[in-house]
Amino acid sequence: MSDLPESPFNALPPAVWALVIVITGIELLFQVGSYGIIGGPNAVGWRIHAMETYTFFDVIFEEMMLKNYWPFEHAQRFFTYAFVHASMVHALMVAVFVLAFGKMVGERFGNIAVIALFVVSTLAGSLAYGLILDSSRPLVGGYPAAFGFLGAYTFLLWVGLGAMGKNAFTAFRLIGFLVAIRLIFAIFNGLPPDLVADIAGFAAGFVLAAAMVPGAIPRLFQRIRQR
Repeated sequence: MSDLPESPFNALPPAVWALVIVITGIELLFQVGSYGIIGGPNAVGWRIHAMETYTFFDVIFEEMMLKNYWPFEHAQRFFTYAFVHASMVHALMVAVFVLAFGKMVGERFGNIAVIALFVVSTLAGSLAYGLILDSSRPLVGGYPAAFGFLGAYTFLLWVGLGAMGKNAFTAFRLIGFLVAIRLIFAIFNGLPPDLVADIAGFAAGFVLAAAMVPGAIPRLFQRIRQR
């Protein structure tokens, strides 16, 4: 029995499991509610209600800044939007990202870092969306947080390539590819301009990962200057 290969799911850090369970669990509630399996007639509108109550709206953000008034019911939107998705496919794609890159980050930095990366990247995404864009559409879903894990993974890859004497900037190929794909979908499908939130999440994840490695940030600036 000891020769049996270990399941890759058993190796997932508990924090990654927790995030994926929450993301997919909320989506499962929306799905079963939409078919009337639970919750009665009102359950059909659970997703719409969640989008109205928990997603991030630029107009609300601007109003709070104008009045310098930050009630919890709206301040929570900086974070809660990451758990409300537009569809089952949307939620599953985010869950896959979190599983893949969160596992790598969790194995290197630990469970607390996984939660910190999720929270910081989510906040960075909503702030960028509100400060840079002027959109009437809400920011929905956990892509900024997922891109935050990608940012942390990119940092680890960047460090590894540099240690081997290879071109460390090839570590950014994956984010470049994903950004290109997102742009193509935005152009042809008229998707909301939330790519800026994804990039902000990626940057936050990269910087936070660097901050967790002693001496990494000075080396980062040194390499950038050498380029």
